[in-house]
Amino acid sequence: MSSETTGGQLRGMASNAGYGEAAEALARQYESVSFAEVHREVLHLFPARPGSVLDVGAGSGRDAAALAARGHRVVAAEPTARLRALGRRLHAEQEIEWIDDALPGLPRLTARAARFDLVLLTAVWMHLDEEQRAAGMATLAGLLGRGGRVVLSLRHGPVPAGRRMFRVSAEETVTLARAHGLDVIHEARREDPHGRAGVSWTYLGFRLRA
Repeated sequence: MSSETTGGQLRGMASNAGYGEAAEALARQYESVSFAEVHREVLHLFPARPGSVLDVGAGSGRDAAALAARGHRVVAAEPTARLRALGRRLHAEQEIEWIDDALPGLPRLTARAARFDLVLLTAVWMHLDEEQRAAGMATLAGLLGRGGRVVLSLRHGPVPAGRRMFRVSAEETVTLARAHGLDVIHEARREDPHGRAGVSWTYLGFRLRA
């Protein structure tokens, strides 16, 4: 596929389609670039003092491990079993609670009435279709504690074969967040940290409205 994919045929695919089959290669890719480099645009948005963090679509656990090493209490939600297993093994030295949960509903977490200071979504949001994004934003807002923040990244560019991704703009995401009580506090665009041709990212930060 030469551009970001849209179309009704994608809606029948799981949002994490293709990730289980490629888990080992993806884990190597994720771990090849540091947490600090991937998130350089938004590091200032993360809690300075130890707090509660939810990493949605945690993948290999790179981000969850880095945040746990900073003293945060981290829950890593990852629906792909092989990636969860790899994450547990790769970052066994860090205290991370791994759970099988996914947007748009994150039913296991919402059932616990969990609240977080930070919810992080790295390369997750564009896997959800329009209806799922609307439901998912409501879920995220409901998981935040007072003054809590959501930090997410949007991928732009060619879609790898076998994956489900939709064209999602920063403007749409900001509008949706505001409708659910989240105010934008940061927006930045950057090149792909992995150096892939034609791929770029938008980083967005939101704060729960007082």
